[in-house]
Amino acid sequence: MDTRESGLFAKVLTALRQIGIPFLIVGAIGFLVDAGTYNLLVFWTGALSAAPLPAKIIAIATATVVTYFGNKWWTYSHKQTDNPGREYLLYALFNVLAIALQLGCLGFSRYVLDLSSQLADNVSGTLIGQIVAVVFRYWAYGKFVFTGGAANTEQQK
Repeated sequence: MDTRESGLFAKVLTALRQIGIPFLIVGAIGFLVDAGTYNLLVFWTGALSAAPLPAKIIAIATATVVTYFGNKWWTYSHKQTDNPGREYLLYALFNVLAIALQLGCLGFSRYVLDLSSQLADNVSGTLIGQIVAVVFRYWAYGKFVFTGGAANTEQQK
């Protein structure tokens, strides 16, 4: 392995430690909040058993609040911004897009494949939908949301 390869490997490991691992842990907590809220609303209490998509929106919104603070204070804490309003707006925008991805997975399972069991909902809306949404969020947050702004630029000089 030449020095460029080992340098790249070290950079990848550093990036995983700085962003990847915390992002996955925050995401896992968000996943539990999402799955727990959805199952509570649709299956355990039955409060929204006839309305799985609105229940999923509530579950994702709840998880989004939890993951915002986890990402802000841990995953991307090294990228401080001087414009939190922009950060909040972009975070919300990209989460709406991620919600659409998750709802698309759940809706496809429910209304195209005609699967409505607890297992089918959790596999399509929570597991598959969450995987698609996590990949999208990881890319979008690092590229557009938690960029560091002017405050980070000044720190790098």
